Amino acid sequence: MKKSNLFLDVHAIQTLPPSNINRDDTGSPKTAQYGGVRRARVSSQAWKKAMRDYFKENSESLNVGVRTLNIVDYLARKIREIDSSISYEEAMKLAEKTINDAGVKTANQKAKALFFLGNTQAERLAKASLEKEDKKVLKDILKENPAIDIALFGRMVADDSNLNEEASSQVAHAISTHPIDQEFDFYTAIDDFSNDQSNVGAGMLGTIEFNSSTLYRYANVAVHDLFKQLKDKKATINTLQLFVEAFVKSLPTGKVNTFANQTLPQLVLVTLREDRPVNLVSAFEKPVRSTDGYVEKSIEKLFDEYYKVEKFTQKPIFASYVTTENTKSDIKEEESLTKLLEGLKTEIDEKLEEDGE
Repeated sequence: MKKSNLFLDVHAIQTLPPSNINRDDTGSPKTAQYGGVRRARVSSQAWKKAMRDYFKENSESLNVGVRTLNIVDYLARKIREIDSSISYEEAMKLAEKTINDAGVKTANQKAKALFFLGNTQAERLAKASLEKEDKKVLKDILKENPAIDIALFGRMVADDSNLNEEASSQVAHAISTHPIDQEFDFYTAIDDFSNDQSNVGAGMLGTIEFNSSTLYRYANVAVHDLFKQLKDKKATINTLQLFVEAFVKSLPTGKVNTFANQTLPQLVLVTLREDRPVNLVSAFEKPVRSTDGYVEKSIEKLFDEYYKVEKFTQKPIFASYVTTENTKSDIKEEESLTKLLEGLKTEIDEKLEEDGE
């Protein structure tokens, strides 16, 4: 039976105190112009990295990848896990030959460009290298069994486009729902061992730029594409649950020791659509303006936009939210993220069953 399209949308409103979680090349917090005003911005790359780190820490049963120049060393260690009698030097030579035969170029036993390699792919490559499999088998290994983060976020290989993996997810740049002003923290550091009583100044001084913001965050997953990539219903559902959990709980770590901006979202809204994914950032094209907080007003505008887009889209087959605020909506509210994920699992399980496997 032909599988219908199914899109998972995840929306979040999250407030940040003074922070600088994503810097540009000058050290300033990233910003963007939207709706005629300056907004705080956190790049999609920064949040995807945080999500991948969350995958690694919280997905022991799922296949997670590594993105590195040191894939020869990574594969060599996998080879030695299978056959410890092989010396590290021999394993490195065998690993480099295997990687080259699979279509990835190296120089000085390192990839010429960052390469995304899944754990299962690495284990199978190691086994195939010891069994002296031919190039076709090695290439096929790199095209099959993608790690969940490779399937979700994609892989581009300039040397061999056949090894490219189309991303099944999209992550938007988070922007503030309101205008922001950049501020500067002037700091000083005292030399604990200074004996110069005449020197009352600091041993070091400087400035750190920061801002405060309430962010709108958005990501989506083409569930039907992810299912096609992973070829396993249970793995697909587990990956989608982990994706939502990581989106909610992860946080880029820029200057986090300086600002301790360890917040969580005040609202998470999850939908499943059969027609197309929908980013609701248009709710904030006219910026929120307030003197007594942005969260509640941002949530209200988001819910309003959710209903407005129904003029153009089909109604979601699943919609549920969790919030810390008293804002109410006709959308189904869950008491916790755990309950929301349980409902999402049930809906996807039934939908994939209807479409056939």
